[in-house]
Amino acid sequence: MRAAIILAAGQGTRMKSGQPKVMHALAGRPMIRHLLAAAEAVFDRIVVVVGPGMAALERAVAPHAAVVQAERLGTGHAARQAEAALAGFAGDVAVLYGDNPLVTEATLRRLLAARAEAELVLLAMRPAEPGRYGRVVTEGPQVRRIVEHADATEAERAIGLCNAGVVCAEARHLFRWLGALGNANRQNEYYLTDVVAQADAEGLRVRAVEAPEAELRGINSRAELAVAEAEIQARLRRAAMEGGATLVMPDSVHLSWDTRLGRDVLVEPHVVFAPGVMVEDGATIRAFSHLEACAVGPGAVIGPYARLRPGTQVGAAAHVGNFVELKATTLGAGAKANHLSYIGDAMVGAGANIGAGTITCNYDGVAKHRTEIGEGAFIGSDTALVAPVRVGARAVTAAGSVITEDVPAEALAIARGRQVIKPGRPAKKKDS
Repeated sequence: MRAAIILAAGQGTRMKSGQPKVMHALAGRPMIRHLLAAAEAVFDRIVVVVGPGMAALERAVAPHAAVVQAERLGTGHAARQAEAALAGFAGDVAVLYGDNPLVTEATLRRLLAARAEAELVLLAMRPAEPGRYGRVVTEGPQVRRIVEHADATEAERAIGLCNAGVVCAEARHLFRWLGALGNANRQNEYYLTDVVAQADAEGLRVRAVEAPEAELRGINSRAELAVAEAEIQARLRRAAMEGGATLVMPDSVHLSWDTRLGRDVLVEPHVVFAPGVMVEDGATIRAFSHLEACAVGPGAVIGPYARLRPGTQVGAAAHVGNFVELKATTLGAGAKANHLSYIGDAMVGAGANIGAGTITCNYDGVAKHRTEIGEGAFIGSDTALVAPVRVGARAVTAAGSVITEDVPAEALAIARGRQVIKPGRPAKKKDS
């Protein structure tokens, strides 16, 4: 059995935010959920240590247990708060950090594999700029201690191997060490890292598992959040392309953690995929389009400058063109809405054609209403469909019409003022 304790009680004062640091989003979901996803693939039990008044965070980590660190007295003190929740647990316990959300499942598995060869293992990295990271002091393969930057000598600060914070040991050892921690340091805090010196003093084997800085860097500010976002976007883009999608200008495409792109999908520059998007094989997403919580069928063409909002489903080989917005709409196979239209709360049948400037008037100020457009229907340019309304299969609405009543199948509906011509009127107006 294996358990993880995730430390997430920090207020994140450098974020200058009203929400807990680990609730800030990366690729469309809170950073804590990224770490949980990796941990869930590896550990049998997970306990999250939160701070007082973090009810939203407790909800976000459910169904995992959340325990409160009432006083923020350091990382060692925080880890110890999980002891009661893991009472009787006899396996390995790893301590992770909620603000290190990019740790991968593969790295966590390497950490646990190393536990077979040592009583205590930790994650370490060699950052390009060690800065204020704690330094890992070694002698051969043995890690002797970790010294925090604030307490380090100049010689110790010159060490390139830095602590990533994560440790793993058998539960009986870990909680014994945590119970013996002192706070005789410049911060007057109980450092989790001091368990390393304790294990070494007992003659136990302590080993470091190195991982890339990109995985292990912490997030303590908005600038560091942006760096982490760039890293996770690079991962997501790489995975999309390895899966068979083409990103014409990868660095300009924004993906979410759950974006799914099929084989031979073509994504042009400056496209945003918000959470909940699935694009099936062979579809094309043209430049400057924004998609959220929607599904795009095989061979469909979206954009440029299109917006697909939540609840939208675009059928196979359908077209959604420039400056077209769909919301909670099903666009049938082969249907087209190519220009300057808003279609909301609607069902559009296969092969229908939506003319430029068409809108569904779906909101009456109190409630939303549905519009149904039948298969093969032709909606003339600048038509306003006042919901609830139904246009039958292969029916036609004349350009400029305001449709307030159902249109039978294969009928023509004209609902506009009759054109009046008054000869000479412009000249009279000019003379006056």
